[in-house]
Amino acid sequence: MERFQVVPAAYVVLRRGDEVLMLLRANTGYMDGYWAVPAGHVERGESVLAAARREVLEEVGVDIDPADLVPLTAMHRTGGNGDPIDQRVDFFFTATRWTGEPTSMEPGKADALGWYRLDQLPEPVVPHEARVLEGLRTGDLPPVIAEGFAG
Repeated sequence: MERFQVVPAAYVVLRRGDEVLMLLRANTGYMDGYWAVPAGHVERGESVLAAARREVLEEVGVDIDPADLVPLTAMHRTGGNGDPIDQRVDFFFTATRWTGEPTSMEPGKADALGWYRLDQLPEPVVPHEARVLEGLRTGDLPPVIAEGFAG
């Protein structure tokens, strides 16, 4: 029997006061036309902290010391379709310190980049990310979220 697998990903909410950095997804095949924070899959042999650092550098050109990544929540989610790749574990971090100025480094994958207040986010936001950002705004963010599971 094949062992069950989940797909891990790292998300980084860059904060500047009450603002967060958002990208408008484009040409990726997933949630294009939705706003999102810098994020991506954890690669084989890579820690989630290394993945978070790499993704922020690749997407917005800033370097973050892993010690400056503050855990927000972990989200175990599923779309409920039963596909092996359907279950995800998303690790959300926030950071207020980095080196460099955020710039769109992958213009083919992002149509826009901007700072938005947590109470005035652009629309639409990727739904599972919107849930985390709303929890960040209200201060009601559990350490672990299970999304899409029965019961």
